[in-house]
Amino acid sequence: MARRRVAYLRRQHRRGHPGDDMLITDDFLPVPVPESLSATYLVPTVGLPSVTARTAVGKLAGRLAEPVYGLARQMLDSPLMSVDIRPVGEFPELPPDLLTAFGASEAQLDRLAAATHLVVVQAEYRPGWPPAHEWAARAVAAAVAEAVGGDVVDVFGLQFLDPAAALRSLPDAQGRVRLVDWVLVPYSSDAEGLWFTTKGLRRFGLLELQTQGVPDHLTRAWGAVMTGAARRLLRDWTDGLAGEEVPAFVQLPVLATVTGHDIAVAYGNPEQHGATAPVLLRLELDPATDPDADSFLSLRPPAGHPGPAGRYFANACATLFSGIQPDVRYARAGDAMSRAIATARAGLADIRARFRDGQLPPETQLVVKYGLPGDDGPEYVWAGVTDWDTPDRIVGASASDANTDPTVRIGSPVVVEVADIVDWAVLGTSGVIEGGWTQAVLDAGQPPTP
Repeated sequence: MARRRVAYLRRQHRRGHPGDDMLITDDFLPVPVPESLSATYLVPTVGLPSVTARTAVGKLAGRLAEPVYGLARQMLDSPLMSVDIRPVGEFPELPPDLLTAFGASEAQLDRLAAATHLVVVQAEYRPGWPPAHEWAARAVAAAVAEAVGGDVVDVFGLQFLDPAAALRSLPDAQGRVRLVDWVLVPYSSDAEGLWFTTKGLRRFGLLELQTQGVPDHLTRAWGAVMTGAARRLLRDWTDGLAGEEVPAFVQLPVLATVTGHDIAVAYGNPEQHGATAPVLLRLELDPATDPDADSFLSLRPPAGHPGPAGRYFANACATLFSGIQPDVRYARAGDAMSRAIATARAGLADIRARFRDGQLPPETQLVVKYGLPGDDGPEYVWAGVTDWDTPDRIVGASASDANTDPTVRIGSPVVVEVADIVDWAVLGTSGVIEGGWTQAVLDAGQPPTP
């Protein structure tokens, strides 16, 4: 700790921000800012690539939105970016076990093992927004990979990306990105429960987040909360870096506010506003005991919260997701659940008319529950309605992760056939204000079908 503190104070003094002058209050936490950031991407090839980086990027004209296209071309011609071709043996070996843990397929690992050379794309830039080093380096690497029919390896995230996915992760014409394409939320289990961390905020200069002691049943829900919290804190972080000079530290609020809208935006669905009450999480700096290790920003319950932290996390999830439970299965025909489904379906025409006419109460959201086919029977998940122009089809955004369909994730776009709907609900800031008949049966103790 002493060595880290001395190094930090020296760094501040070098920038003209002595540590004794830091504004430390009960409301804000000073978080140190690195002087520069770098990004590294690899494109494994068999033999020397047959295309140059400039030629590959040129083929993206009209396909890659500005400012990223221009940024990639400019950085290619500047000392801020380098593109080197190295024999595989000259680059440190990437750990196959970690690549697998972060989603690498056997085919991708086989292609990496067969590669003789690596196209190494590296870029450096100052902290702030836009993260030019990441956007430009990923764009150039994706362009090269597309040209040679290869993969992109994100060295920071230890992830394989196919070129199309890498290009989709870059800003669109409106400058929007999905944070989930840049920040992962891995977790592990220990004696106190689940330990969640983010992996990706350091791309932007911010310390990674962590939460410990999360109850086991909140695996998917808390991952979404962490992603929403990352989005909110990253916005505060980049706001603090908006000046011409890079500051020595940025003041982040000790009490971070997370809303359903933060989660929806982080998953790329800003139209799904998430009409929920906000949740407060206390931000604490957990410095590493080893000077070479990473420090974390920990998310904890607000000071004075009674009871264990896990209880607060469970209540936070219930608030942000309005008590809607994903992945429920309904019981056999003729019971209370069957009657609840019949009631919900009988009201579909009316709720569609009210939704289209703008007659739902202000600050509310319409959600529907529908079935996904599975080996053990249908899995029922909720989705927020964004468009219902066609009577027999709804366009929306998933409100939960599905077990049976890996493409259905919180915030992902979905198309729902009305024939598959078993329930609907209107959500307000306090939860369900209308509908939710199947949920009421579950809350009353109706057992789901095994």
